[in-house]
Amino acid sequence: MINEIRTLESNARMLEPGVAQRDQLINQVIAYSQAYLEGVNESPANYPSVDGRGLYESPIAEEGIEIEEALALLGENVDKSGITTTSGRFLGFIPGGGVFPAALGDYLAAIANRYSGHFFASPGAVRMENMLISWMADAVGYANKPAGNLTSGGSIANLIAIVTARDTHGITGDEVSRSVIYFTEHAHHSVEKAIHVAGLSSCLTRKVRVDDRYRMDARALREAIEADRSAGLNPWLVVASAGTTNTGSVDPLGPVAAIARQYDLWFHADGAYGGFFILCPEGQAVLSQMKEADSLVMDPHKTLFLPYGTGAVLVKDGAKLYASQNWAAAYMQDVPDEIAEVSPADLSPELTKHFRGLRLWLPLKLFGLAPFRAALSEKIQLARYFHEKIQLVEGFKVGPYPDLSVVTYRYLPERGSADAFNELLTKKIQEDGRVFISSTRVGGQFVLRLAISSFRTHLSDIDEALNVLDWTSKWLVGEGY
Repeated sequence: MINEIRTLESNARMLEPGVAQRDQLINQVIAYSQAYLEGVNESPANYPSVDGRGLYESPIAEEGIEIEEALALLGENVDKSGITTTSGRFLGFIPGGGVFPAALGDYLAAIANRYSGHFFASPGAVRMENMLISWMADAVGYANKPAGNLTSGGSIANLIAIVTARDTHGITGDEVSRSVIYFTEHAHHSVEKAIHVAGLSSCLTRKVRVDDRYRMDARALREAIEADRSAGLNPWLVVASAGTTNTGSVDPLGPVAAIARQYDLWFHADGAYGGFFILCPEGQAVLSQMKEADSLVMDPHKTLFLPYGTGAVLVKDGAKLYASQNWAAAYMQDVPDEIAEVSPADLSPELTKHFRGLRLWLPLKLFGLAPFRAALSEKIQLARYFHEKIQLVEGFKVGPYPDLSVVTYRYLPERGSADAFNELLTKKIQEDGRVFISSTRVGGQFVLRLAISSFRTHLSDIDEALNVLDWTSKWLVGEGY
């Protein structure tokens, strides 16, 4: 047995490279990443013809390959396929980009592999994450004793908030089918998904009417609540958007909060996309009442420009979040009953978790807040610039003046279907690859949307998007589409 163990140990030690091998691996990876970053501004925003299937030609096997071959597979099949979300010309969906020090934070977090779920295991890591949550709560204007959690994204953050609301309001058993949730047609689909995952599919849902700027109509909300109360139902949750993914619109957070308080509803604000605009003056003008929400979602991987996999949920009354998410286990009996800080594992469904705090903490500490504030103001100003300039391009009509950094617009051809034309226009621009735009449907119409939230997007990128839209639309008209 000893000989067998020693043979196994010899093979297993391959998992622990020595200094020389680590240097070689690190140098190759750094050279690859540096080349990627140096070329990202000139690279296409979309590689529509590459689908990554070359990875299947190199399956996982008993024997390993050299780092050069692995990086070549990565480059050809991953980094040169699909959408380049790191590009400043990726203007569809909600881009982020991934500031460089965040990658270094992830590297350091993975090297030390701290378990950041519980204070007992890693006090420093937990303090770092709690400090970041406190910073966000202060930025929003939450007072007293809020709590929160760094999540994998807005979907899990919305789920945590809705489960906390459910538990606080006691929506269980027969109560579920007579309880009512309110949001608009522009609420992110993760909200409805969270309602389902939280076991609330039997709840009644009301799509509240919006105004001509796609914002929740507060009067319509009040009327819906009063009608449901008169019918013997139980209105209990209203979800407003602090910047919708669909149109960028911000619901009237103050009036919605007042209605929620009057009728004893939990008020949840989804600011996954828009929340961090509170850091700049333009954002404060429309987001100042986020502080009235009982719970709030903000995604650092969106408008704080971090890599994907970084969301956040805040709950104004932290005790309610703890009561909803705290759990115990026998194998945790070594953990002291009295701890100095609340642990992330007690504020989230996640127990084992990546040390996400380091990817957020390091950029904030190295850069300070000033460049983040400037970048957020820049994105709003660029959206306003695009909204103004696209109106000067023949054939285009714009949607509402942007609340934040999403602009809706469409081309109106002189003949034929406007929907068909805009769908083809989107397809042709995506195939061209220089810029990436996306589309949506608003009021049943096919509408184009420009989402500006990458830290790499600047004036020259918006000008290029305008030129591509102008040239492609004229080309399609000339071709008789």
